[in-house]
Amino acid sequence: MRIEAYTQVQSLYNTKKTAKAQPQSKVGVSDKLQISGIGKDIQIAKQALAGSGDIREDVTAPIKAKIDAGTYEVGVESFADKLMQKYEEMR
Repeated sequence: MRIEAYTQVQSLYNTKKTAKAQPQSKVGVSDKLQISGIGKDIQIAKQALAGSGDIREDVTAPIKAKIDAGTYEVGVESFADKLMQKYEEMR
């Protein structure tokens, strides 16, 4: 293979490149964004949720304290009732 042949092959590929489109400027045209009232309410709700935590510490803290102390007990009947309730909801 000759090294000189590389430049000849390269020149063949360069001739088939497409020209880039020139951006056209339009005077007097502008984009406009309008958010509906519902959209604004959704944005406010999303911001409020982003600021709050996923875990409600006021509910989980007493349970965690009982578990750590070894005094947390789950009644067998209440557990079975809740289990059956979830089963019925899934059906």
